[in-house]
Amino acid sequence: MKDDIIKKLTPREMAILKLIVKGIGNNAIGKEIHISIHTVKVHTSSIIRKLNAKNRTNAAYIAAINKIFDE
Repeated sequence: MKDDIIKKLTPREMAILKLIVKGIGNNAIGKEIHISIHTVKVHTSSIIRKLNAKNRTNAAYIAAINKIFDE
């Protein structure tokens, strides 16, 4: 499942998901990667849809249980 998730998401979506997993909010994500809050919300919605998650917390949970960002 880990590879399937990585293939579904764009590099930008992966970067945003990594920050969501860390518990960072939309404003801080936008500032950190230099995009508008609106763009963060669009990417977050896309992540939620692609992962069939219920919300951003569920998307973070899916990433965590599949060890997406474990080094």
